Amino acid sequence: MDDLILPSWRPGATRDAVLGFLDAVLDVPEEDRIACFDNDGTLWCERPNYVQYDFFIDALKVRAAETDVTGVPEFAALLNHDAAAVGELGLERIALALTSLFEGIPAEEFRDRVRDFMARSQHPTLARPPGDLVYQPMIELIDELRRRDVAVTIVTGGGTEFVRAISHQLYGVPPEAVVGTLIDYEYSRDDNGAPRLRRTGSLDGAANEGTVKVSNIQRQLGRRPLLAAGNSGGDREMLEWAAAGDGPTLALLVDHDDGDREFSYASKAASFEEAEPVRDVGIRLGWTVVSMASDWATVFRPV
Repeated sequence: MDDLILPSWRPGATRDAVLGFLDAVLDVPEEDRIACFDNDGTLWCERPNYVQYDFFIDALKVRAAETDVTGVPEFAALLNHDAAAVGELGLERIALALTSLFEGIPAEEFRDRVRDFMARSQHPTLARPPGDLVYQPMIELIDELRRRDVAVTIVTGGGTEFVRAISHQLYGVPPEAVVGTLIDYEYSRDDNGAPRLRRTGSLDGAANEGTVKVSNIQRQLGRRPLLAAGNSGGDREMLEWAAAGDGPTLALLVDHDDGDREFSYASKAASFEEAEPVRDVGIRLGWTVVSMASDWATVFRPV
């Protein structure tokens, strides 16, 4: 029977650990069954750029074709591919500048723009739409969790609204089960007195990485996960939090060591420096470290 479960996971210790968790989770009360998955680099490809970053750059190019944006240093650096200037300005300033491209629009319009981009964009080197670059083994795991009545959520460093726009289509995860970096909204009324909600250009709180992920899991989901899956130092605390819980737990760390089928690199947090490579942390703490090269027979979902 086990041969029919997780067919894209090669036999070995990693698959055995996942199967062991799937068996044990049935002994947990259903209301306590919850799993938290990071998105970028855990559920889909994040190289050479985050998909959300490519979405923002696409929007910047559209804006630049309509009006002169070179007076904004962040935009000028990005459009000129000036890596030195981008580095000097810093990730936070760049991210806030890109966020401002959508200031003043309703959430529904932002959602539609994300979906339009996903429908027409292509990965720069893998020649597939980004939505086709979902990891098949992780989809199989999500399916098995749902068969066991485990609530599947996404806890990402990416923008909440960006991931919500695609989470149901890609993973079957509803928007309310997505926890990410939040944008602030402004509530007002139009000329007729009807209420309206518009995006601002500022963040609501800090980027959803590190300890912030754990706080936001409790704040927005209200339960400690039994399973947490990630790939970078930004996921470390989330995986530690899951592994420290009572009962069956699984801390799953994806190691990008397959340069032939995907990319080979050491994943890092986007918003802070790490004291120790996350793979070393995972080995030291006894997490289940997934070798993409060795443990996955298939990487991407077939199309």
